[in-house]
Amino acid sequence: MGIIRAAFSSVTGALSDQFLEAIEPEGMGEQTVFVRGVLKNRKNGKTGSGVISNGSVIHVYDNQFMLLVDGGKIVDYTAEPGYFIVDNSSAPSLFNGQIKESLKDVWERFKFAGTTPLSQQVYYINLQEIKGIKFGTRNPINYYDSFYNAELFLRAHGTYSIKISNPILFYQEAIPRDAVKVNIDDINSQYMSEFLEALQASINRMSADGTRISFVASKSTELSRYMADTLDETWRALRGMEVLSVGIASISYDEESQKLINMRNQGAMMSDPSIREGYMQSAVAAGLQAAGSNANGAAAGFMGVGLGMQAAGNFMGGASQMNYQQMQMQQQAAQAPAPQGTPSEGAAAAGVWTCSCGAKNTGKFCSECGTPRPVSETWTCECGAVNKGKFCPECGKKRPE
Repeated sequence: MGIIRAAFSSVTGALSDQFLEAIEPEGMGEQTVFVRGVLKNRKNGKTGSGVISNGSVIHVYDNQFMLLVDGGKIVDYTAEPGYFIVDNSSAPSLFNGQIKESLKDVWERFKFAGTTPLSQQVYYINLQEIKGIKFGTRNPINYYDSFYNAELFLRAHGTYSIKISNPILFYQEAIPRDAVKVNIDDINSQYMSEFLEALQASINRMSADGTRISFVASKSTELSRYMADTLDETWRALRGMEVLSVGIASISYDEESQKLINMRNQGAMMSDPSIREGYMQSAVAAGLQAAGSNANGAAAGFMGVGLGMQAAGNFMGGASQMNYQQMQMQQQAAQAPAPQGTPSEGAAAAGVWTCSCGAKNTGKFCSECGTPRPVSETWTCECGAVNKGKFCPECGKKRPE
């Protein structure tokens, strides 16, 4: 017993009247994984009794897998679109379509025993990608970030998609008995627990690979690959389905992790002298503004500011001077011309001087006439100031030998 493909001329020509009623999938939506076929009139859409008997016509659409089942056992199947006629006198035709390799072994395990047909039913399994399955981590996932050098904790929310790769195995292992229609949410509670376990393992692998925690949300492709390595082998072997993609909509951190991240980012910003100086100036301005709104009067407020500035004046002045020196050094380094030749050549060129006799020398005395090397009256300090004395009046550094 099995099905045979209806000839194209039978469906479109004079014999099409006998196919006015056909078994169709009832309500196959985007997240529907399984539905029972019903008998429908192709002209007015009315639903009939749904009795499957010898000669019944079954309509199969693209990306659908049809199962002809009798008494819970699979009689025949097809993964090819078209019209098929139930023929209880024929052997199973097994129209595998594009998934024949995955069905070869499973058919031998679940095929029909060969008894007389009693209660035949038609079922359809969705072979399209089942998208938009929502997930969210119940508890924070630990994530060691080498950039922050800390164990951080994050929560992830998003969606993932699956694809049924072995529909016979999926029907036997995942679909509840006597089910008429099954959406993915109806059977997802067990799978979600397994998915979240695999998600944590995959995120930990991203941590071990050195991915920064702030980049996790943009690594959906890599995360899908990790999930496939972690979960697909089990799901494919046990239930005939696999994860296709994982999309993370949002990443959030627990309170302690957020504090550590903010502290590290603030420290990185304050290492820039221009930002540090701007912060100091804004702090002084905020203090003056607060003094003007003092509850005891502006005079008392500014008197307090004066005492505070006197006490902290040396510190503020020294800090600002250091900030400006570092900013000048950064500007000089940016404006300095690129050295020509090798470092040794540059150092030698900087020490060359020309004697009055015309000879070029690098030592303290002329190699031709013995005249001492002339001493320049001015010198340039590291801070950029040009000086004549032994000490720089700007920063106090000693004149180099």
